[in-house]
Amino acid sequence: MNVTGTLISYYHFCKRRMWLHAHEVRMEHTSDTVSEGKLIHETVYPQRAERYREVVLGGVKIDFYDPRAKVVHEIKKSNKVEAAHLAQVKYYLYILEQNGIEGATGILEYPTLRQTETVTLTPTDRAAIVNWLGDISRLLAQAQCPPLLNKPICKSCSYFDFCYVGE
Repeated sequence: MNVTGTLISYYHFCKRRMWLHAHEVRMEHTSDTVSEGKLIHETVYPQRAERYREVVLGGVKIDFYDPRAKVVHEIKKSNKVEAAHLAQVKYYLYILEQNGIEGATGILEYPTLRQTETVTLTPTDRAAIVNWLGDISRLLAQAQCPPLLNKPICKSCSYFDFCYVGE
């Protein structure tokens, strides 16, 4: 299975969500939060589609890449799960590097918060990504879905109803 940026993000947010998404159980279409994020992604920077390129490498799709400056731009609605967002951008940089594009950087953008964060890939990150990929492969090969997180953030997750139907 190709590990996408979405799976990397979900891995850092909720392994159950990652497993469900990878096994074609998709709930994002029912979420107002996801819809709002997509709207922000599509409307906040309308000139992006003209200036930057969509890059597809294997199963990984980077929506906004500036090939001249070698910068990945990733837009997010909120910074509530910033560690997952950082991991996703670092994974994109890793994939670019694995495909011969050295020295790329990333910019993580939170337009509604008017914040940006520059993202680079370090040797420690590279080693961590190899570990993530091994752990993701192991988790996705399991027949059983990982257990619930049961955290307050679960209430705003698109999988909430699915996960807590029996509660």
